[in-house]
Amino acid sequence: MFFIDTITQEGLGNRSYLAGGERIAVVVDPPRDVYRVLAAATLRGVRITHVMETHIHNDYVTGGLELARITGAAYLVPAGARVSFARTAVADGDTVDIDTGLTLVAVATPGHTPHHTTYVLSEAGSPVAAFTGGSLLIGTVGRPDLVEPRLTEQLARAQHASARRLADSLPDETPVLPTHGFGSFCSSAQADGDATTIGKERITNAALTVDADTFVADLLAGLEDVPAYYAYMGPINTAGPAPVDLTPPAPADPDEIGARLAAGEWVVDLRSRMAFAEGHVAGSFNFEADGKLATYLAWMIPWGRPVTLLAESAEQLAAAQRELVRVGIDRPVAAATGGPGDWLRDGESAASFPRSTFAGLAGQDTDRIVVLDVRRDSERAAGWIAGSVHIPVHQLHRRVGEVPDGTVWVHCAGGMRAGIAASLLDAAGRRAVAVDDGFDAAAEAGLAVVTA
Repeated sequence: MFFIDTITQEGLGNRSYLAGGERIAVVVDPPRDVYRVLAAATLRGVRITHVMETHIHNDYVTGGLELARITGAAYLVPAGARVSFARTAVADGDTVDIDTGLTLVAVATPGHTPHHTTYVLSEAGSPVAAFTGGSLLIGTVGRPDLVEPRLTEQLARAQHASARRLADSLPDETPVLPTHGFGSFCSSAQADGDATTIGKERITNAALTVDADTFVADLLAGLEDVPAYYAYMGPINTAGPAPVDLTPPAPADPDEIGARLAAGEWVVDLRSRMAFAEGHVAGSFNFEADGKLATYLAWMIPWGRPVTLLAESAEQLAAAQRELVRVGIDRPVAAATGGPGDWLRDGESAASFPRSTFAGLAGQDTDRIVVLDVRRDSERAAGWIAGSVHIPVHQLHRRVGEVPDGTVWVHCAGGMRAGIAASLLDAAGRRAVAVDDGFDAAAEAGLAVVTA
């Protein structure tokens, strides 16, 4: 009897898998913090014999090389991927025996990358799951524009063909187990639901319901900005990531925090946006530990810029470190725990800014304030507040100078990104109000919402 355990990376919107039988297991697309995989294998009482990558990842640093080293497992990487480390090259049709009656077959599914490979798990010769990586996802496919702009259309067409190859070769009841699609920007769209099968995808997935030309045109038209840090993930994974160091960073006292801010370094407060708005170290930025910390911090911070973390507790700090190593932010230069009272120098006062709702915004004279929308282009296209300025949050740190004069009421779709944006504006010396509210409340509050 086989098992499949799912290991989620909620902040990044990805999944990894531990699959096997009574004694032996394989791992597909492991996260960099491999202790989670090792713990799952220990709980199952199985030995990991193979670590398998569906592709060279562009959105996170893999733990595959380190996991293979720790366990002695064979490290399987698609043959077409050019890497700088020893691996077992996998080609279309290659078979791996896992445990009694269990096999994995590699299926070439180019599209997300030229070398992308799906692994089909079979028991007694019958398919029981397809680990589709960034190929066939829930209701969509992995985006084809992360490798090389000149290859984007070619890879989009390959995605269409690969999805159909899988659908034509697998029974309708076969579970589809993708790596991307649960918040990852590697997905062309976000998953509608939590689970799917080949049969469900035949009905709902455009790759299986429309012709190639229509599919490619629609896919390319819907692609959004790529997180800036993606440019560094592929090279790190190709070279072979170094083992992670999760020991606590050097402690920072108030003088060091102030000195690092004065030097132009990033000091990141991990507390909730509510706590940050009430009081924080002037000049620090707020990226909530419970939000999409890795995605947005890695997207916005200039690559390689030193970062100091401020956390409520040692536990919050450790969790943030684990999340950040997944995107290559390996060692914060310093850290401190507690609250503003522990981080401010003698004589310094905490900075703060107000929070409000769309109802509060509706009560303002919009001719005397600035309404700043920091949602993505696709979100704004579905409707925006009349007269608002639009700068996506991932661009704001470079474009603060474009925000018109006046008090800035900043909003997103739910509040998290507005909190980030308000902290950036506050650090730049602007008067900000963070609208901590769902965008659906804008029209309900009487604000004029424009739809195209």
